[in-house]
Amino acid sequence: MHISELAALLVGSIIEGSGETAITGIQTDSRKVEPGDLFICLPGYKMDGHDFATQAVERGAAALVVERQVDANVPKIFVKDSRYAMAVFANHVYDYPSHELKVIGVTGTNGKTTTTFIIDQILTDHGRNTGLMGTIHMKIGDQIYDVKNTTQESLELQRNFRRMRDVGAEYCLMEVSSHALDMGRVKGVDFRTAVFTNLTQDHLDYHQTMERYRDAKGLLFSRLTNTFAADPDRRKFAVLNVDDAASATYAALTVAQVVTYGIDQPADIKAESIRTTAKGTAFTVNTFAGSTNIELQMIGKFSVYNALAAIAAALCEGIPLEQIKQSLERIRGVDGRFEPVNEGQEFLVIVDYAHTPDSLENVLSTIHEFAEGRIYCIFGCGGDRDRTKRPLMGGIAARMSDVVVITSDNPRTEDPDAILRDVEEGVLKEGLQPDQYMLIQDRKAAIEKVIEMAGPKDVVLIAGKGHETYQEIGGERFDFDDRLVAKNAIRRLAK
Repeated sequence: MHISELAALLVGSIIEGSGETAITGIQTDSRKVEPGDLFICLPGYKMDGHDFATQAVERGAAALVVERQVDANVPKIFVKDSRYAMAVFANHVYDYPSHELKVIGVTGTNGKTTTTFIIDQILTDHGRNTGLMGTIHMKIGDQIYDVKNTTQESLELQRNFRRMRDVGAEYCLMEVSSHALDMGRVKGVDFRTAVFTNLTQDHLDYHQTMERYRDAKGLLFSRLTNTFAADPDRRKFAVLNVDDAASATYAALTVAQVVTYGIDQPADIKAESIRTTAKGTAFTVNTFAGSTNIELQMIGKFSVYNALAAIAAALCEGIPLEQIKQSLERIRGVDGRFEPVNEGQEFLVIVDYAHTPDSLENVLSTIHEFAEGRIYCIFGCGGDRDRTKRPLMGGIAARMSDVVVITSDNPRTEDPDAILRDVEEGVLKEGLQPDQYMLIQDRKAAIEKVIEMAGPKDVVLIAGKGHETYQEIGGERFDFDDRLVAKNAIRRLAK
């Protein structure tokens, strides 16, 4: 492919050098450039790709995409916005793969991972070939890959869509973060369905206000479509949680058919008669396709919301309600989401990814529905992230737990003790006494301490990291898995 073919996709782009220069691939990381690649210089928050143009050329880059002049003796395509150009060029180079897939995107503060996993399982059980992209991993065919971001950059995204199509995928289930929407990572993605889970406080270090956070997620719905289609395979759907006030905003933004789900308000897919135990959650679901009783192996009201979102998306794909029920009842759960750690102990240990005020409150509310003994809550807040949620989470833990242990959770480049003190503010406002909470910076020591303290019928919640298998401290990553640490602590206790 010649660079003139790419430049022609953007009105106003200017080629300096020969437009007949051929390229064999695209890269945005100069360290990954191979001879013949087009290197796109992306400006960033911490680094600017223009500063690495020379390095890219030294590694064999045949041409560059730039917003400003750089000292490199290869042809250049000058554009106004290189990130936008990347999305356009990636679509073209990989032959617009999302047009050949039914892409179901899930956005929201909490529940994205579980909801995508549930939809994926329902579709797979129904004989559909699927790919998946999310926080835990990416699935292409029968291969599982680690991921860096919840939602990939547009270049990686289009490359992986093409890989999915090449192995026969019909669907891609993907988590869509507010960062990705705001930064344009999913521009050019032809979404079939957009699913909204909920909107609660998170990422205010980036978005600054809840209104801007809400509006960033709204981009997924406003960009779904502005047309209607007779062909069922080309129709678009917005699946909205009617119990969340933001859904009214998103419904007004989209031209896609709106399908609602909920528990408290009238909805197209509505759950009633919810019953929660320590082993699962049962409920009746009423839909436009009929009604049925469902017994989830997953626990809590939040699990019901995730299931309802998945039911709505699956019904839009024409899957019979009875088959959806069968899939839902087989799912045991998702890694790090209300995941029990069982080594034969007399108390319950639960590991959960809850790292926002709302998700922590949801998990603790669920525990209250079945707990017979004391509730211990071990959690922390990430460094270099929204500081305003720290005291909020401290207050929630204080109100809803018998013993609170504040510890480290990816302090990154911040002082771990300073983060703990921010959380402690919320605990103190609730009037907890010194014997009701502890500050233990070392997360391993914190987990071991609580395991030693727990007695029969108590519940130990280890919140914040879930599926993660690392701690980020001082800019370095260290191996760390809450589940493994808890298992080892329980085993030592049993000796």
